[in-house]
Amino acid sequence: MGTCIICGSSTDGRVCDTHEEDVAFEFRGDSPDQLTPGRYYKGTIDGFAEFGAFVDIGDSVTGLLHRSEVPGRLESLGWDAGDEVYVQVTDVHDNENVDLGWSIRQDDRDFRGHLVDDPSAESDAELPEGDDSDDEQDTETSTADGGTPVPEDDAEFEFGDEAEDAEAEDESEAETEADEEAEAAADEAEVAESEAAETESEESESERVPIADLDNYVDERVTIEGELANARQTSGPTVFELADETGAVDCAAFVEAGVRAYPDIEAGDVVRIVGEVERRRGELQVETEDLYELEGTDAQSVEARMEDALTERATPETTELLAEDDAVEAVTDDLVNAATVIRRAVVEARPVIVRHTATVEGYVAGTAIERALLPLIRDEHEREDAEYHYVDRRPLDDAFYTIDDATGDVTSMLEAAERHDEKHPLFVLVGAGSTSESTDAIDLLDIYDADTVAIDGGYTDDAAGADVLVSPTEAGENPVNTGALGSQLAAFVNDDVREDLSHLPAVAYWADTPDAYADLAAQTHYSPDTLADLRDAIALEAFYQSYEDKRELISDLLWGEADDSLIEHVSEQFRERLETEVSTAEPHLDVRGQDGVAFETLDVDAYTHEYDFPPVDLLLDALYRRRDRADVLVGVSGDEIRVRSDDAVDVRAVGETVADELPEAGVEPRGARDGRIEFLSGEKDAVVDAVVDAITDQLA
Repeated sequence: MGTCIICGSSTDGRVCDTHEEDVAFEFRGDSPDQLTPGRYYKGTIDGFAEFGAFVDIGDSVTGLLHRSEVPGRLESLGWDAGDEVYVQVTDVHDNENVDLGWSIRQDDRDFRGHLVDDPSAESDAELPEGDDSDDEQDTETSTADGGTPVPEDDAEFEFGDEAEDAEAEDESEAETEADEEAEAAADEAEVAESEAAETESEESESERVPIADLDNYVDERVTIEGELANARQTSGPTVFELADETGAVDCAAFVEAGVRAYPDIEAGDVVRIVGEVERRRGELQVETEDLYELEGTDAQSVEARMEDALTERATPETTELLAEDDAVEAVTDDLVNAATVIRRAVVEARPVIVRHTATVEGYVAGTAIERALLPLIRDEHEREDAEYHYVDRRPLDDAFYTIDDATGDVTSMLEAAERHDEKHPLFVLVGAGSTSESTDAIDLLDIYDADTVAIDGGYTDDAAGADVLVSPTEAGENPVNTGALGSQLAAFVNDDVREDLSHLPAVAYWADTPDAYADLAAQTHYSPDTLADLRDAIALEAFYQSYEDKRELISDLLWGEADDSLIEHVSEQFRERLETEVSTAEPHLDVRGQDGVAFETLDVDAYTHEYDFPPVDLLLDALYRRRDRADVLVGVSGDEIRVRSDDAVDVRAVGETVADELPEAGVEPRGARDGRIEFLSGEKDAVVDAVVDAITDQLA
């Protein structure tokens, strides 16, 4: 029984099951079936194909990294044949084909340990021949599963002989002083040492270098101050990410291979670091000579300097609207506040998680915010994978931010904090999070100190509880297009992408696009027909990507080349599939009239193809737009009722009325005034009749 090299817990090998994904393995076998699925391996790019990249794992095994596994376009990674990469083995088939998965960690220092996966080694096997030096034997023992740690020669950070000489010299001086028996001489030495330390501290403080200027100090000794964004332990040094008011940089501190340097220093501490600036693999880093936490006025001075600079950097560059829109103009201050919070998260190295509804409005708003964030993140962070690390767009399964959504987000958040010492993200809820259905979920985020921004053009419920809420409507008012609202927020987040956003609001409207947004879109190369095709194409992809966070296809649709073939292809599929479902459902509309109000009802489950496109909401929208004989369309699907009408029907109020009339039917309104009504399916007929009566009374 050994101990885990990461956490020190008891384990049969060199790493426990919990932390195996934090270790990179070097494969020394000769057969695919010797690989261990789930592990991350170092590999070499062997070649490329249209469908992905071939990666050599060791000397004798090659696997396929399919392009669908890469969180971006394969060609955007800049990989060439022969490049070293890290991949995860996801499956080994009976025919010895190896499936590979993406690893966001593409650098030695991103892993917390490095081991050799040698299937031929036994539990207590000796080191391979030629690797039996005394130094290496201290760190390169065998694992129970045949693995041995990678020699420290492969560590990302190296320290020269000068540090060792300096340490030996310090020890010699200490021994000399220990031999001096005269107390007066010792006191004098102590005073001199104190004065020297004070002088060095003053000189270091006066020579503080802003992180943004470190490029001018390569190979020079500098002093930097700021707040620690995170700390990660590698098989060699501890790497601290330090952020000041101008940027962020990695600082490597070495005590002993795999041993945490400065264990009392944590993320969020204000520190001063003295070290030498170096450039490794194109990125700046500081080799730390000294690191200590600042306290009192020193810490307050750094915090005040950072706060002033962060506030200035986070404030939007402009508050000019994309187009005249009275509803959006009414919440300009709220939008600026939300944009400031989002921009500040980028500067503070906090990931931004965009959760949006899987609708055209949700995708337009969520993608606009993502589009605005990407350039800011690339400019702010040196990491090559920063744009995938610091922003994530995740569609929602429902029209609300549910407790299921929050539970998954909190789990991912805590795992990132535990494994990578990551700061808690900022959650931006788009088209969700403004009604009581999201209260429990937002409260769960709040318990873990995760901030939330909610933007929603629908009815706002005061119980929602987001930290920053942007919604132009109140109870009794008509909803505002969330796509237009989100596009405006994105323009405040990053004014440089304003031109890219010009056509988005017009895409978000199914009908009656405001003239101001139509005129704005006319300034782009998108014609009215292309905008309509875009709307259809986004609606189709919103359905099929409802469980995905891939950004490439949506980006290609919204910002692709002038060639519209992709838009035309996808939109044609939308129209064909929608027409099939509409023509199937239309003959089964049940028509009834009551007190001068014409109703049509549809049993969606009985007269549509389950789980096929389009979703219920989109089908009912299309059916209602085609009808000219009914005032109200009522769609019944399972245990839910949805309502469509040109008149201002408050669905939530209808649901509350029916719940009072039928207390045994389990009636519960969900969402805003244009939401839905849930009930017990065994009471369907009674509930439908009661809903029709309540709507009639409301429109009378």
